[in-house]
Amino acid sequence: MAEEKKNLETVVTDNNDEIRHRIRALREDLDLTMQEMANATGRSVAEYAAQESGEADLTFTFIYKCANKLGVDVTELLTGESPHLKGFSLVRDGEGIPIKRRAGFEYLHKAPLLSKKLAEPFVVTIPYSKEAEEKEIHLSYHKGQELDYVISGHLRFSYEGVLTDLNPGDVVMYDSGRGHGEIAIGGEPCVILAVVMEPHEGASR
Repeated sequence: MAEEKKNLETVVTDNNDEIRHRIRALREDLDLTMQEMANATGRSVAEYAAQESGEADLTFTFIYKCANKLGVDVTELLTGESPHLKGFSLVRDGEGIPIKRRAGFEYLHKAPLLSKKLAEPFVVTIPYSKEAEEKEIHLSYHKGQELDYVISGHLRFSYEGVLTDLNPGDVVMYDSGRGHGEIAIGGEPCVILAVVMEPHEGASR
């Protein structure tokens, strides 16, 4: 599996050290080796150890794959709080757990406290960049499926290098284990609802 470009997917939060501590503590509690975690996150042991120790930057994809292997909700790694809501979760406009990437992508997790989720919903704001529009789109890979719904702006979606432009109201759903990426086009940011669906491994929630 291709590895994420870390300069594009670095998680910018105020509690990265706490996230690393939670990952390490859970791994040790479950008697999982670094080799097992490296396999689950698509890295070498050295690369995994660097991210767990803080020598390398965290990425959201790395945290998500760790949560999957550790059998916890990604919210637990991000905040230390276990999702506890049952039945339904209501998150108002503009609210959610914020995650920022250095490339300017802003994520709001829209159901962080709902327990036993089968999917992870995010409102994603993709900044417009003329430079990004003129070069090859970076591709990401994660097991499962993803659905992207364009709320506002215009999106250029790349699936294994095949480009498709989407407008407000358009929906694309795809096998996210294959290369995919997106940028905003048309001179303005693009806002999408991204729903990530991935089969979970490890301990039950």
